[in-house]
Amino acid sequence: MPRLLRHGLLLQLLLCAAAAQAAAAGVIQGEGITVHYEKPLGGAAREVVDLYPRLKSELEASLGWDMDFRPKVLLLRDGETFQRMAGNDLIVAFASPGRNLIVIDYSRTAAHPITLETTLRHELAHLLLHRHIKGRHLPRWLDEGVSQWVSGGIGEMVSGTDRRVLKEAVLRRRFIPLRALTVGFPAEERDLRLAYEESRSIVEFIEREFGTRGLLDLLGRLKDGDGPEEAVVKSLSVSIAELERRWHDHLLKRITWFSYLSNNIYGILFTLAALLTVIAFLRLLLRKRAYRDEDDEEGPGA
Repeated sequence: MPRLLRHGLLLQLLLCAAAAQAAAAGVIQGEGITVHYEKPLGGAAREVVDLYPRLKSELEASLGWDMDFRPKVLLLRDGETFQRMAGNDLIVAFASPGRNLIVIDYSRTAAHPITLETTLRHELAHLLLHRHIKGRHLPRWLDEGVSQWVSGGIGEMVSGTDRRVLKEAVLRRRFIPLRALTVGFPAEERDLRLAYEESRSIVEFIEREFGTRGLLDLLGRLKDGDGPEEAVVKSLSVSIAELERRWHDHLLKRITWFSYLSNNIYGILFTLAALLTVIAFLRLLLRKRAYRDEDDEEGPGA
């Protein structure tokens, strides 16, 4: 996830410090990749080296571009060090394209359904996109959406597969405008989750409406130097504003209060049952207290 920290100097210092610390523990040179790791992550480092050739081939086939650079991966087991670098405790990995560097909090990828392989695939996609598209030509929402698309919908977030936040935004018509997701993502937790889900959703919409060829043509035009607006018009024959409007209309038709309630009926019934149980329990307590008060008022029998 590029540009998590706005202060480039701070990020550089943290990366250098962490790299020095990891290098003291171990480094593995593989086929086209270098992995630095903290002890005792030697096994995980070897797994990255073994995974890389296949992931490289799959990403090159998906996007049609060569991965003509040597990525560096830094595996950390110290979550605190990683969080100082990432700047957000929801993130398990991020990429620094200018350095061809991927930093992974292995302590959480190992203990979470977001596996090392899917995380690595996602971050490699970021590096590949930025290798071929100049940063100012690649909107943040497209960068993240495509990276999720090629990694099976998996992002860098610990709970990135939870799409309820998008459904709630659709039902309330409270989208984050794409123009607000051009340069970076918000820091607040709910808005950050929504930014990830919107990015994933609109790229899925582009593929659905214009086909994989349309999506790849869009990326190709960005690579050739077109700006985002120009590339979208040439590839999809709509403006970004019109694309956004169509995407919103699609979501509003697909996600309604009826569908939302239907999909969550068991959770709703369980919540209502629990609430009714609590109410019944409170009424029973009040009734017992009322009986005791009546007995106290009557006093001892004659």
